[in-house]
Amino acid sequence: MPYVDGFVVPVPKKNLQAYRRMARKAGKVWREHGALQYVECVADDVKPGKQTSFPQAVKLRPGEVVWFSWIVYQSRRHRDRILAQVMKDPRLAKMMDPKAMPFDGKRMFWGGFKVQVQL
Repeated sequence: MPYVDGFVVPVPKKNLQAYRRMARKAGKVWREHGALQYVECVADDVKPGKQTSFPQAVKLRPGEVVWFSWIVYQSRRHRDRILAQVMKDPRLAKMMDPKAMPFDGKRMFWGGFKVQVQL
């Protein structure tokens, strides 16, 4: 079964164009290194919940929107190999600088997931 990395990020609306540029560039790098799929989605129907929600998880502020993204790999081993290559890729070095990010990286969360059902 495939392996998936998932990300949730709060992005200021004023930085949406910069975030899209960064995402396109990052996606190309991930795909060139072997990722099977790279997807970036902006929240459309995401409301605060009573206990938890995407907006609450990233401590969404006025003027921000939630992005939900994922990368698909063949397996965990495949992901670990690709991630090691991506992190060394000089095209992403500038993007990794917290001062250059078009979002607050401290409120971003992510994780790796084993696919259990795929139809």
